[in-house]
Amino acid sequence: MLHRILKWFGGGIVVILMLLVLGVFVPRPLLGRSEAAGEAGSRQFLLLANAIHTDIALPLDDDLRAEFAELADHGFDIGNPHAAYLVVGWGGRAFYIETPTWGELKPLPVLKALTVDRSVLHLDLAGAIADDAPFARRLSITETGYRRLLDHVRASFARKDGRMRVIDGVGYGTTDAFFEANGAFNALLGCNTWTASSLRAAGIRTGWWTPLPQMLGWSLSLLQ
Repeated sequence: MLHRILKWFGGGIVVILMLLVLGVFVPRPLLGRSEAAGEAGSRQFLLLANAIHTDIALPLDDDLRAEFAELADHGFDIGNPHAAYLVVGWGGRAFYIETPTWGELKPLPVLKALTVDRSVLHLDLAGAIADDAPFARRLSITETGYRRLLDHVRASFARKDGRMRVIDGVGYGTTDAFFEANGAFNALLGCNTWTASSLRAAGIRTGWWTPLPQMLGWSLSLLQ
């Protein structure tokens, strides 16, 4: 019996490893070309990453402030003249809201993240980010790709009667806010797969399945 259990367990580990490898090396979309960096008239933005999570940082200019002007109606200071980036991330409601630091990790949010949870968007303002910052990766896309990226972000907001739905009284600091989002969250289809889908909307090829920041980064390095 023990031999069978070990064999089953070992087989499961092999399958998981194969899925992880394929998730990095198999491109999505499988055919076609990505919108390469450095094209004439290209737009730039940043991919931010830590050990478990990725965000997209969009340069705050007048056009972007106008694009997301309705955020001001919910108390989000999109017009802040000292901000250089609008940082956007998607994730599970319980884990994202209740775990601003590792020291505040709780069992229930972890359980929800490993099963199914409602999703939220987290928006924050950031100042200048150095090109050599270890947590940031600069990406270039065409103007068309940039518009598609913004459309993808806007489509991720859950709305009621056409209005974004801010989660009142919740945030990590004075410059951020959480909003209700579309889609259900779990660890296999989580924040990093949402980020990858955002990049694909912008015309950047990613790995087929990238649930971890490291996998998404590797796929960007290998498939562009």
